[in-house]
Amino acid sequence: MFLRKLFVMPASTFGLRLSQKFIFLLFLSAFVTFCIGAIFFLPDSARLKRIFLPQAESQKLDSDLEKTSKRVIKKSEETVVKKHEKLKGSSVHQTGDGGTEGRQTGQRIFGKDGQLNVKGDQTLSTQGDATSRERNAQGQSQAPWSDTDQLQAMEATTTAHQNKWISAGGLDYKEFHRGQRNPPLGVAGGKPHDSETQKRREKVKEMTKFAWDKYREYAWGKNELRPLTKSGHIGNMFGGLKGATIVDALDTLYIMGLDKEFAIGKEWVEKNLDLNMNGEASLFEVNIRYIGGLISAFYLTGEEVFRRKAIELGEKLLPAFSTPTGIPRGVINLGNGISWSWGWASAGSSILAEFGSLHLEFVHLSRLSGNPVFKEKVMKIRKVLNKIEKPHGLYPNFLSPVTGNWVQHHVSVGGLGDSFYEYLIKSWLMSDKTDQEAKKMYSDAIEAIEQNLVKKSPGGLTYIAEWRGGILDHKMGHLACFSGGMIAVGAEAAAADRKQHYMDLAKSITATCHESYARSDSKLGPEAFHFVSGAEAMATRLSDRYYILRPEVVESYMYMWRYTHDPKYRQWGWEALQALEQYCRTESGFSGIRDVYTTVPNHDNMQQSFFLAETLKYLYLLFSDDDLLPLDDWVFNTEAHPLPVIRRTARG
Repeated sequence: MFLRKLFVMPASTFGLRLSQKFIFLLFLSAFVTFCIGAIFFLPDSARLKRIFLPQAESQKLDSDLEKTSKRVIKKSEETVVKKHEKLKGSSVHQTGDGGTEGRQTGQRIFGKDGQLNVKGDQTLSTQGDATSRERNAQGQSQAPWSDTDQLQAMEATTTAHQNKWISAGGLDYKEFHRGQRNPPLGVAGGKPHDSETQKRREKVKEMTKFAWDKYREYAWGKNELRPLTKSGHIGNMFGGLKGATIVDALDTLYIMGLDKEFAIGKEWVEKNLDLNMNGEASLFEVNIRYIGGLISAFYLTGEEVFRRKAIELGEKLLPAFSTPTGIPRGVINLGNGISWSWGWASAGSSILAEFGSLHLEFVHLSRLSGNPVFKEKVMKIRKVLNKIEKPHGLYPNFLSPVTGNWVQHHVSVGGLGDSFYEYLIKSWLMSDKTDQEAKKMYSDAIEAIEQNLVKKSPGGLTYIAEWRGGILDHKMGHLACFSGGMIAVGAEAAAADRKQHYMDLAKSITATCHESYARSDSKLGPEAFHFVSGAEAMATRLSDRYYILRPEVVESYMYMWRYTHDPKYRQWGWEALQALEQYCRTESGFSGIRDVYTTVPNHDNMQQSFFLAETLKYLYLLFSDDDLLPLDDWVFNTEAHPLPVIRRTARG
């Protein structure tokens, strides 16, 4: 009847002319298409889709909706920025690609997990302070809301918070800056008082500018420079991300006052750092280099682009934590979020140094974004580690992310284990010494290490051996040489009657690592060195004789100088710098060498990004006054990116 009325049809429906039949069929097909489209494209049709789609497609729908929610968040942020500009008259400047970027901090609106979620029961938190957000994360009830109410709810929240839009989204940079006890760059940029040290510091700065300029000339936008072939290197560690050297070097350039170079790097990050990659990335390396570098650059400068990129990249790493235990897997596809363990890792295990070196950055991601989920992820790792039994109090390097059990009883303070211990003590310091759990975990671990692994060679050298199921391997890796500085830092957490003991231990280990340099022909240290009769602190295998511009030894020199002011540490650092100049500098950049026991260098054709991030930065700090990034106010992540201490008064 409906069709007949619409087309004013005669009672004899089947006596239609050809033209009427055509119109009828056209209308019928349009009507069917409209009905089907309503099911699949109406804004609130997610539930209907799940009825008609198979489970796999339904799961894909959840993913698509999550992506849509992020686009909605981004649109809301732009709306909030514009509202704030009208209210506050804040300046907005043009970015290089024609867009606009607010100089103030942007607001982000989060739900139960700190972000807009479209899956399942949906929630919206309107708490503006960090304390309220943490209470919500612990189970306070929040009102559910539907897909169709997203824009209205965000608009209501924006209106309610328009006068404190910065704090609602996380850290207010102006408040952070005002709350700093000391300027990060010191009174005069850390310039030393004596002329000799000034000259040495200027030499480090010249080396940094040379390394940067050659990277820019031959490898700009690539991850690292190949100086011998004058080309760039991408590699497969970063999931398709580019510019590792740029991001890694930003804070180094800023600290050294290389303002033009820093501005060029910042412009590249704004215009060219594309995070929408679909490659396989190391969770650990992306975190310490990219996220650490971006967070550090933000805290030092207040440039919003660094915060925004760090948070966006941090969100891409979250799916790696989707395991039965919450222990993340080591490799993640940045595009689809699928994660897995390294193929070489025993029985699909996760690596202690990797999942144990996320805490500093993820705590700051929560602080910068207002999103508690980052901190929650790393705190869950803590819970797993505290429950599991430790053999002799030691932490083995391999842990199953499925069962939460140790896979092998191999313990090392060098590769595979190293930065886990570093992050324990630095978590305590970064919390303004309130994270008592981290302090206890570190203290217990260092006590077990000293009881089981610290040894003295026949020649009187103190070293930290490796432990393989109760059998000691009497060697140290170059990576383990950071431990001298770590133990000096950790002495502050020790009981009063043990502080000097740990400082003495730190001095002894640093001296041993110095010997690994002094006993080579190039005066640079090998990748690993052993303690056997007649060959102490020397590599005994050809495969251990290389040096790839590593920072760990000069890192310990810097810390030992800060804590003791013994001039020998500056002298040792100068000797290392001279060796770098003589054996690692080429006409087109710096390169590692394949054999430290020869004075005719065989270069490996790689200027590592961490050379600018760590090695040169630590040397510069070694020859600077202590008020440049004072240790009371800043901690360094394991890529030497400075992160500020979170003061108790800054927690809301």
